[in-house]
Amino acid sequence: MKTITLLSWKSLRNRKATALLTVLTVTISVILLLGVERIRTEAKSSFANTISGTDLIVGARSGQVNLLLYSVFRIGNATNNISWESYQEWSNNPAVKWAIPISLGDSHRGFRVMGTNQDYFTHYQYGKKQSLNLEQGQPFDELFETVLGADVARELGYKLNDDIVIAHGMGDVSFTKHDNAPFKVVGILAPTGTPIDKTVHVSLEAIEAIHVGWESGAHLGGAPDKATLERMDFNPKEITAFMLGLNSKIQTFGVQRAINTYPQEPLSAIMPALALQELWQMMSVAEQALLAVSVFVVIAGLLGMLSSLLTSLQERRREMAILRAMGARPSHIFALLVTEASTITFMGIVVGVAGLYGLLAIGQPIIQSNYGIAIELSWLTPHEWTLLGLVQLAGIMIGILPAIRAYRQSLSDGMTIRV
Repeated sequence: MKTITLLSWKSLRNRKATALLTVLTVTISVILLLGVERIRTEAKSSFANTISGTDLIVGARSGQVNLLLYSVFRIGNATNNISWESYQEWSNNPAVKWAIPISLGDSHRGFRVMGTNQDYFTHYQYGKKQSLNLEQGQPFDELFETVLGADVARELGYKLNDDIVIAHGMGDVSFTKHDNAPFKVVGILAPTGTPIDKTVHVSLEAIEAIHVGWESGAHLGGAPDKATLERMDFNPKEITAFMLGLNSKIQTFGVQRAINTYPQEPLSAIMPALALQELWQMMSVAEQALLAVSVFVVIAGLLGMLSSLLTSLQERRREMAILRAMGARPSHIFALLVTEASTITFMGIVVGVAGLYGLLAIGQPIIQSNYGIAIELSWLTPHEWTLLGLVQLAGIMIGILPAIRAYRQSLSDGMTIRV
């Protein structure tokens, strides 16, 4: 066996150009297969890690996926607001340990603005129960102060004490700005790999203040200036949603049922984990389609290797005959070609894995910045090892067809000169 392996290696070195092209084909296939699998699993993990430690999310009556999308992922809009009185009643419920109100509706240069209070910085968790940390500055304390997510500060080049102007509505470009009351940046959050990084955080009172004069949904003119607003007292009238942490997990279903049947106004309470699972199930079709594409690319790469081996076999008929004349049995020829196919596949896998990690190291910050998916450069998972094992097995099986053809060729077939 050692002799066969050495002979196959020398044979591949003698056909370096063809062998390298075949290895490159397998490499690209492996990179795509593992890349799709890694991004798929990391995307699922990033979705699951967006919110942690929150027992219930409460908003106006709607589907649980819609409520999850706008309250956690800042995607879409609420069907309605909920009253401040309802929030206060449920935040003071004996079963509730903490509550975080959120108010959405405005934006800053394409980034969502979220109104909240100090409880957000104290109780909100993401990932594996990781708390929010400020990379610079401190939480807002005054009316017109803001804390920026990491991506907002980085992409727009903001630093502490800069002024920003919030726009009315959600458009990337808005012509209706609250420019009468600019906000001062007092804090920048550390990166989290979640939608928090793309959020501008202000106080609930600030949301009320900047909308003085906008009661009808449009600017009526004559909005008070910043100094005038700072002398006024503001109390929230409505919010978009709120998050609850309960004293005991056992109470979750009971509190959820009580909120869903709340008589004062129609509310929906969802459990984030179940809503995330439903969201991922909705995306499973696209997930499986991506995986299918990558599998077909691997098949195409292996078929390319088969074509290369069959083509080279026609050119190597004399070589096979000489080996037979020197005493090699048909089984040796069979083993030689299968070993060559196995070696090419193995080299393609090794180079593919190395290439994958190289591309991930380069693309990791780009993917996280643009898509909010934090990809860890962790070692291969058992599932990925299984995929590589299947690719290696398929490569061996691909080598069997040309090996059978060579096995059947007679000694005289290779020695005969055809004209």
